[in-house]
Amino acid sequence: MGFFDSEIVQQEAKQLFEDYQALLRLGNNYGKFDREGKKLFIEQMEEMMERYRIFMKRFELSEDFMAQMTVEQIKTQLSQFSVTPQQMFDQMQMTLQRMKTELEEQR
Repeated sequence: MGFFDSEIVQQEAKQLFEDYQALLRLGNNYGKFDREGKKLFIEQMEEMMERYRIFMKRFELSEDFMAQMTVEQIKTQLSQFSVTPQQMFDQMQMTLQRMKTELEEQR
């Protein structure tokens, strides 16, 4: 069975994408959130990034041809912005850390 033939993988990918899209829509109103809302949003984004990181690692570790092709496609797309997948995760983590710091300074 191929990587993408797994119903579990398909469901996980679908859920990850839907959750990410919902968080992005929610994030459009970040400036209007109260302190607790901002804190919750940051925590949810951290959880989302960890889920995404794990999902990507599963792709990388898979011997399935389509999974490997997906990894290469992602790397190619990111390279257009001179970014590696690890750099993307690092940048997102730095952004979330900066958001946390700003939130703490508003006390």
